[in-house]
Amino acid sequence: MSNPPSAHDQDATARETADGQENVDGALETVAPTLAGPIRMAGFWGAIALPILYLPVLANGLSTSFEAGLFLGLILLNLVALYVGHAHHRRQ
Repeated sequence: MSNPPSAHDQDATARETADGQENVDGALETVAPTLAGPIRMAGFWGAIALPILYLPVLANGLSTSFEAGLFLGLILLNLVALYVGHAHHRRQ
């Protein structure tokens, strides 16, 4: 039977997770420190607003390759916006 993890082990795991998350969130701050806040804000609000653009594309249908590509492009853009904006207001 194995022993349950001690409080020290749990703290070390929590620090590793927090440090890893900080490194991911801090990459933008390292590359563009003055623009990180506005970029994250644009990503956050873009991720909220972009799905509205799905409606006209889907209303017309995806009958042409252009419309299908436009729809896939909007989805990819939304995923990028979600990734960039996920830490908006988390660091303040």
